[in-house]
Amino acid sequence: MIIQDYLENDNNKDKLIVTKLENDIYKRIIEDVYTIGDFNYYYNEKGKVLVIKKEDEKEKENEEENCRYKIGLISAGTSDIPIAEESRIIAQEGGCDVIKSYDIGIAGIHRLFPKLKIMIEEDVKVLIVCAGMEGALASVVAGLVDIPVIGVPTSVGYGLASNGEAAIHAMLQSCAPGLSVVNIDNGFGAAIFALSIIKLIDD
Repeated sequence: MIIQDYLENDNNKDKLIVTKLENDIYKRIIEDVYTIGDFNYYYNEKGKVLVIKKEDEKEKENEEENCRYKIGLISAGTSDIPIAEESRIIAQEGGCDVIKSYDIGIAGIHRLFPKLKIMIEEDVKVLIVCAGMEGALASVVAGLVDIPVIGVPTSVGYGLASNGEAAIHAMLQSCAPGLSVVNIDNGFGAAIFALSIIKLIDD
């Protein structure tokens, strides 16, 4: 098993993150590796992300200076939350604070504006927007702000929206400036891209 080999053989390890991990597979992994070394296991069932850290990793994080910049995270509906949670965990493990707001899609667009206002006032440097169905929320947000927006089409919906294809096509065809798009359900990739933007601010 890759995880077991990594934990047993890598002398420089301090953290391992596994994404897209179903709960039943997580339980089988834990049975195999929980006795290896001094590690804590943090599993987010909704986001399907497993974070493995050394026992002292949490203390180290508290001692280190936190990221000076914030990332905003928005999901259109409750069905998009699992992918948003994947992004949140990766961004936080990358050292950034995340301001999140879920279920504020265009079906009730009045919910978006006050939440977006708070994020801008908090000086988020980049926004991640997770949306299925027609994926319109990413375009709306990108048209309202002057910071980078990362659209994450999700495989949520029915009919022509099936498997996130309508959402990704709509986001890729957006005329809103400042919108970049990752692949369907790629919350991990969106968070890494956001962290890369944050890193460039200090370079």
